[in-house]
Amino acid sequence: MRVAMVRLREAGNISGFIATDELQAGEMVIVEGDRGIDYGEVLEIVNEEKKLKYKTIVRPMSEADVKQIKDNEKQAKDALQICSRKVREHKLDMKLVESEYSFDRKKIIFYFTSEGRIDFRELVKDLAKIFKIRIEMRQIGVRDEARIFGGVGPCGRPLCCVSFLKNFEPVSIKMAKAQRLPLNPSKISGICGRLMCCLFYEYKNYKELAKGLPKEGQTVQTPRGKGKVIAVNVLKRQIFAALEDGCIEKVSYQKND
Repeated sequence: MRVAMVRLREAGNISGFIATDELQAGEMVIVEGDRGIDYGEVLEIVNEEKKLKYKTIVRPMSEADVKQIKDNEKQAKDALQICSRKVREHKLDMKLVESEYSFDRKKIIFYFTSEGRIDFRELVKDLAKIFKIRIEMRQIGVRDEARIFGGVGPCGRPLCCVSFLKNFEPVSIKMAKAQRLPLNPSKISGICGRLMCCLFYEYKNYKELAKGLPKEGQTVQTPRGKGKVIAVNVLKRQIFAALEDGCIEKVSYQKND
């Protein structure tokens, strides 16, 4: 079965949908999502052997669909300003991040960040009277906020969460230590202020490449005699050992060593 991996909207989650034979990567499509009719970009087509339940792609995106999406975006910006005014009137301690209409304009979602729980029931009542459609308030974290706004990471490339990551995985300082990175928060944190997502998926490679390598401080046998390991290059699978005569010996290890 051909499955199209579709990123919903501009920076949403990546989900699988049943793909037709004609569908190609890079196409914009209208899909049947979890929250109704939605749209997205086909990132890739994969062959799936497992008979999992996938929703269907409704159709390739038409010019009329593009116009509706642009109209939705414009109206969502206006709605965000109205909601911001209402938040101030209700004196709610929340930061509005973005708003979006469902593709069929039957619902509008307001995304916000807050340090605690917010009682926004009266706010929702006011908004429902104004827009006369279903109102949904959705609290998000700082990582989600970064995904929405986008940007460039310290590496100079677009943020991983916007480019290809499907989900946010837990990242720990242990992963930074394993990759021998400076434990300076400014060096290992993303623009969201949290540890960089790349620490997670690169950590697996470092663990695999580090297998069989001696650790710093360990005594090893080199072609020129015994030495103490003073540095390890995991990616190149090389170690540097200080010999008894004061010389530094570089030793390379094959993956099966």
